Amino acid sequence: MGRGRKRHVQQSLFYGDKNGQRRGDPNRRKRRRGVKLGRPPKGKRSSEPHKVRPPLGPNQAAHVTIRITDELERMRTRDVFRAVRWATIAMAERPSCRIVHLSIQHNHLHLLVEADDRMALARGMQAFQISAAKHINVAISAGRSKDASWWNARNGRERGARQRWWNAKTRAWVAGRRKGTVFPDRYHQEIVTTPRQARNTLCYVLNNWRKHREDRRDFATGWLIDPFSSGWAFGGWEERGESPFAWKTRETYEPMLTAYPQTWLLREGWKRGGGPISVYAVPGARA
Repeated sequence: MGRGRKRHVQQSLFYGDKNGQRRGDPNRRKRRRGVKLGRPPKGKRSSEPHKVRPPLGPNQAAHVTIRITDELERMRTRDVFRAVRWATIAMAERPSCRIVHLSIQHNHLHLLVEADDRMALARGMQAFQISAAKHINVAISAGRSKDASWWNARNGRERGARQRWWNAKTRAWVAGRRKGTVFPDRYHQEIVTTPRQARNTLCYVLNNWRKHREDRRDFATGWLIDPFSSGWAFGGWEERGESPFAWKTRETYEPMLTAYPQTWLLREGWKRGGGPISVYAVPGARA
């Protein structure tokens, strides 16, 4: 008869005092003084605690908000739009995590995501942020790179100029290509479980530019939907009526690559929460 298999028992970590003795809770003095324990925040606006994410079912969706670092200025530009678009193309290879809708605001992103489970959402958002950060750093670094040739032509800079990028926090130009963090904080998520919540989330993501009054700018007064979002692919606009065709866009406009919704909530269920959504609806505003 063979010998029994050894089983490893995980021992609890021991935190002793300066003399190596057990003196109870090692952080009791800090707790009395009201010192916050755990990982420190990464910025002034950091608000996401490092806790376990709530579970996500395959028949649910998640509203994800990602904030951008203060070093970068307005994100609603053509170069950043192209950078985020490349990140959505990279996400198309992940069937377990799908971006259904997306919108770019001046300092944050809103995404409506479907995933198989909680870990699939975490891995998908990690891949999206890595890809978007790399492309955004390349896009905002104006200089010799091929990606910045259009930037030089627009701003009248000579061909082959040295790379530099504008630091909005210090209000100064920084020499060289930008490298570093673009999304400093953890993303915030809200699980969508009901038809009314799904409709409100769709309205919030696609019409968020009206909440921030981006539609009142001079160059945006003639826009019907937000071009920095995936609103062109949404078929539930009230103004479209029963038309089976999508609205026509410019030939030079390259839309975001988003996935067709597979959950009942984002495909048909949201209509039971209040009907079609108007392009002029302002999310969060009182009637």
